[in-house]
Amino acid sequence: QVQVVESGGGLVQAGGSLGLSCAASGSSLSVSTMGWYRQAPGKQRELVATITTGGYTNYADSVKGRFTISRDNAKNTVYLQMNSLKPEDAGVYYCNADIMVPGKSYYTFWGRGTQVTVSS
Repeated sequence: QVQVVESGGGLVQAGGSLGLSCAASGSSLSVSTMGWYRQAPGKQRELVATITTGGYTNYADSVKGRFTISRDNAKNTVYLQMNSLKPEDAGVYYCNADIMVPGKSYYTFWGRGTQVTVSS
């Protein structure tokens, strides 16, 4: 059974930093692209950053230069380091991972999310 579990959310003051991590687990996993998305109250879920197994990264314009995504392929874990946080960065942060389902294809699995609150 595949699981994607986030950790590391919390409360931080504006201008501060916070790190998130997300691990995909299951037997004989083949994990491709992993990413972070976020959803603020009343808004749609939006892309924050993605990273391929080769380390190619993609960021939303709103977080470029402040957030850094990285991964440990051996641990099937992706990280998000968030610096210079702004109140508008607050929301539930979701991790996803494209994982090969044996005999089928890659499917996108989502975590349940972790809350990030930024106080002004």
